[in-house]
Amino acid sequence: MYNKQMTGLGKKRSTIREIFEYGNRRAAEIGRENIFDFSLGNPSVPAPDCVNKTVKSLASDFDSVALHGYTSAQGAFDVRKKIADYINEKYSAPVTPDCLYMTCGAAASLTICVNALCCDRDEFITFTPFFPEYRVFVEAAGGSLVAVESEDGTLQIDAKKLESAINEHTKAVIVNSPNNPSGVVLNRKSIDALCNILRKKSEEYSHPIFLISDEPYRELVYDGQEVPYLINEYDDTFVCYSFSKSLSLPGERIGYIAVSPKLHDFADAYAAVCGAGRALGYVCAPSMMQRVVAACLGQTSDVSVYKENRDLLYNGLTKAGYECVYPDGAFYLFVKSPEPDANAFCERAKKYELLLVPSDDFGCPGYVRIAYCVSTELIKRSLPAFEKLMKEYK
Repeated sequence: MYNKQMTGLGKKRSTIREIFEYGNRRAAEIGRENIFDFSLGNPSVPAPDCVNKTVKSLASDFDSVALHGYTSAQGAFDVRKKIADYINEKYSAPVTPDCLYMTCGAAASLTICVNALCCDRDEFITFTPFFPEYRVFVEAAGGSLVAVESEDGTLQIDAKKLESAINEHTKAVIVNSPNNPSGVVLNRKSIDALCNILRKKSEEYSHPIFLISDEPYRELVYDGQEVPYLINEYDDTFVCYSFSKSLSLPGERIGYIAVSPKLHDFADAYAAVCGAGRALGYVCAPSMMQRVVAACLGQTSDVSVYKENRDLLYNGLTKAGYECVYPDGAFYLFVKSPEPDANAFCERAKKYELLLVPSDDFGCPGYVRIAYCVSTELIKRSLPAFEKLMKEYK
C-alpha cells in the first residue's frame, strides 16, 4: 500500500540519530551532565550578534505581511543579489542573482541538485568517508551512489581510484570539504587532480560530468587552511551551501544553490534546479531567514571555540593512545577504533557514557566519528573516560 523505500527509511533512523535519541533517554535517567554525547553535529556556539539583531529589527520595522509572505520561488531577488555580490567580492566568481536558488538548507540543496541531474541508470560518485544521507538522496532520485576509497591515512582523493570508477553512466561527483565525518580539507593537489580527471572523462564520454560541492562547513577551517571555490576551478559545478554551521542556524534550514554561469547549457541547468525544487516542494525558502542571512553575510559564530575543542580533544586522545585523522576543518574528529568492529567499540564506550558514532554508514568501517561541537568543559571532563576506555585495549 505504501512506498516500501520510504517506509523503510521511516522505520530506521540514521545511526547518528539513533545514538542521539539513546543519549536523550540516558540523560533522562542519569542527568545530561553525566553523559558525554558526541553524536550530533549540532553547533554549540551561539549565533553571532548580527543574527538576533536582524531578527529583532525585521520583526519591529519590516512590513509584517511582506516579511512572512511568499518570496519568488527561487528566493527574493534582493537577497540573491546580496549573496551574488558577496560571492563575487570574496571569491571573484562571476555569479549573478539568476545563478542562485535559495533552499531549506544543504540537504534541500543536495536533493534538488541530484534530482535536477539524475536520469535513468545515472551514477553519482563520492569519496569515503561520506555523509550517509548522500546515498539516501541519490537512491531516492533513482540513481546509484558509487563510493571511491580515499587515500589511506590522509583521506585525500585517490586520483587513480577516481579515474577507474568513472564510466559512461557517471553523472556527477559529490565532494564535501571540509568533510563530515573526518574534518579533512581537500588540498590543492586533490582539487587539481579531480578537475583534470573530470575534464578528461567528460571529453572521453562526450557529455559533461558535473561536480556538486557540498559546503556547509566552508568557514569552519583552522590554521589558515584554503578551501578553493570550485566554480572557479571547474565549469560544470553546483555549489550547495548552508548557513547552518557558519551562523549556528541548523534549525532554521536556510541555504542556497549556486549554479556556475559557465556550466554547459546553463539556462536548462538552472531551469532543472527550479523544476526539481518545484517537484520536491521546496519552492520559497523561509522568507524571514532569507533576509536574516542576507544581512549577516561574511559573519560567523566564534570558530575559535571549535579550534580550541579540536586541539584539546585531538591532543588528549592521541596522548591516550588513539589514532586520529588530523582535522583541518569542520567540528569532527575521525578516530580509528582500537578493535576492528567499530560498532562493538561504540557499545563498549557506552559503559563510560561516551556516545560515539561508528563509521560503517560513512563507507569507512573501523573508525568512529566524534562531534566536538560541544562545550569545552564537556571535552575536559570526558578525557578521563576516554583514557579508561583505551586501557581496556592495552
